[in-house]
Amino acid sequence: MALRLQAIASFLVTTPRRAQPPSFSSDEFREALGMFATGVTVVTARAADGTLVGLTANSFNSVSLTPPLVLWSLSRAAGSMPALSAGSHYTVNILAANQKALAERFATKNIDRWADVAFTEGLGGAPVLVGAAASFECFNRSRYDEGDHVIFVGEVERCSHNAGASPLLFHGGRFYTEHPL
Repeated sequence: MALRLQAIASFLVTTPRRAQPPSFSSDEFREALGMFATGVTVVTARAADGTLVGLTANSFNSVSLTPPLVLWSLSRAAGSMPALSAGSHYTVNILAANQKALAERFATKNIDRWADVAFTEGLGGAPVLVGAAASFECFNRSRYDEGDHVIFVGEVERCSHNAGASPLLFHGGRFYTEHPL
């Protein structure tokens, strides 16, 4: 017993309480992250003044089945941050392979992202993009400040999907679609 307590005490003393400074550059980190293939989403909402908000995001993940929760993250510096952090609802639209142009459009600054974009009115006014592979209409449940981003956790109130739709994927700075192995 004394030996076990000594081992635990030694572990507690030698385990650092903070991460070590990175041994890599921001570019190296970004390139390494790019090796993880992700789906591509467009997160949409309606600001309090009725303005449509939308942005491309690939930081999407499921959190829980009960209750149904998903998460995604947004840079604190994003122009859409005030609308998304204050709004009650947003929609995470998983793009289909034929929606590459939408991914690029909603990632571009200083353009009318909504020109000629087909959507239906979702919960809380958050647009649901027509033709998306799947859509998750979310109540804006919670937010967590981490680093230079805010993590949004949404409670899914309604979801839909297009059976058989091929997803749009992103890997190494390029768009792809899936091919069975």
